[in-house]
Amino acid sequence: MFEIEDIREWRGHDVVDDEGGKIGELEAIYVDTRTDQPSFATVKVGVLSRSRLVFVPLTGATVGPGYLKVAHPKKLVKNAPSIETDGELIAADEAAVFSHYDLTYDAGENERLMARR
Repeated sequence: MFEIEDIREWRGHDVVDDEGGKIGELEAIYVDTRTDQPSFATVKVGVLSRSRLVFVPLTGATVGPGYLKVAHPKKLVKNAPSIETDGELIAADEAAVFSHYDLTYDAGENERLMARR
């Protein structure tokens, strides 16, 4: 995995899928609130007037010259839960992000697993 301090500098760079197809642009990193390690990225997709941010796990992600490569197909990422470009992920919607990628969501009551950095 890469250091979160390094990945912040990548905002606006391309995010590509497991086969190298462009998905969109890196917008932000979300960390696991229990470990403070990068866990999800938001990717800006769509056209200027109708863009949105989709969530993609960073497990298995790698960086290359000018891009972040995620371990998921483009179609799966583009169909992921999303927020408005100026929006915020509310706690009640976290489980849907994990479920979309068949990941276990194990948050306690009133606990969040994702925090934007």
